[in-house]
Amino acid sequence: MDQLTDPVVRRVAEKIGAGERLTPADGLALFRSPDLTGIGRLADAVNRAKHGDVVTFAANQHINPTNICTLRTTCVFCGYARLPKEAGAYRYTLEQVLQEARTGNGGMTREFHIVGGLDMKAGLAYYQEIFRALKAEMPHVHIKALTAVEIAHIARIEKMSWAEVLTALKAAGLDTLPGGGAETFSAAVREEIAGKKLGAADYIGVHRTAHGLGIRSNCTLLYGHVETYEDRIEHMAMLRTLQDETGGFLAFIPLAYHPDDNVLGERLGRRGTATSGVEDLKMLAIGRLFLDNFAHVKSHWIMVTPALSQIGLHYGVNDLEGTVVREKIYHAVGAQTTQAMSLDEILTLIRGAGKIPAERDSFYRIIRRFDEPADRAA
Repeated sequence: MDQLTDPVVRRVAEKIGAGERLTPADGLALFRSPDLTGIGRLADAVNRAKHGDVVTFAANQHINPTNICTLRTTCVFCGYARLPKEAGAYRYTLEQVLQEARTGNGGMTREFHIVGGLDMKAGLAYYQEIFRALKAEMPHVHIKALTAVEIAHIARIEKMSWAEVLTALKAAGLDTLPGGGAETFSAAVREEIAGKKLGAADYIGVHRTAHGLGIRSNCTLLYGHVETYEDRIEHMAMLRTLQDETGGFLAFIPLAYHPDDNVLGERLGRRGTATSGVEDLKMLAIGRLFLDNFAHVKSHWIMVTPALSQIGLHYGVNDLEGTVVREKIYHAVGAQTTQAMSLDEILTLIRGAGKIPAERDSFYRIIRRFDEPADRAA
């Protein structure tokens, strides 16, 4: 407590010590506080109480089957989407999906992370065929696929309910949902950056429906564009409320906005990384402190660099984005990081922070720990 220089942070520490939940006003006060290291100490203490010194990662592989998207002209923060006849537009065949799945990660993959555009020709049957084929060939690999936005898109073009779509996809092999598509829940912000995208209530509704069907999910928050601190807190409060209700979220993943190669970045006159290291670390730490009913906070090294993610391991983070293999969406808007990270690189990064690496499955159950360098996989 003596090391906390800001009285606001000391008061928050007292509330946490007393087992009290932070209010939106507390969250705002933390965002406005200059005491970054104090906020980090609090988040690190809360994280250590949950996870000790263990930091997990998944041997995952990203597959993006299509970049064709009906929201090409309205999601102005995106540089990945294409119209059907636009240069660079693609839609994988089943064989292309399987080929990418086979060639990635040297047989290490335990999770496929599958997301793409809102493609009118990629409906329920398209994804059912993909999931069934992947499960038939690689039954041990978990399928985490399709954001809430994609689920709602499929439901709309198939004239089905969310529950019907999710039930059909689960039968085909879907295991969990990723958290993308949340962006920032504020209606005013969404109108400016993604005017026709699925709204906050429907994003929450799709995840609530999934949780009710036994399909767990992640959740995200896109920050560093036009949103305010109030918008961030409102967003997290909605996630916290649903987690109180269902307990279905596995992890919270803050996503830093990249301004290159997208209309919003041009409009704002920004180039390069839009978020600072201070902002990234605060977002991670406050996520840990405010979302008291979330077990896991993940840092997405692709978006904020491995170095920043490493520091984040002392700011409330207990999980890192994994091996990935080939990431397309964030690299399309200026991410300068590599598209993959090897097992050795992940182990070195985690150990360099004084933490213990552990590979996990998609439900955050630890598969193997790497307590000593000699435990490194061949």
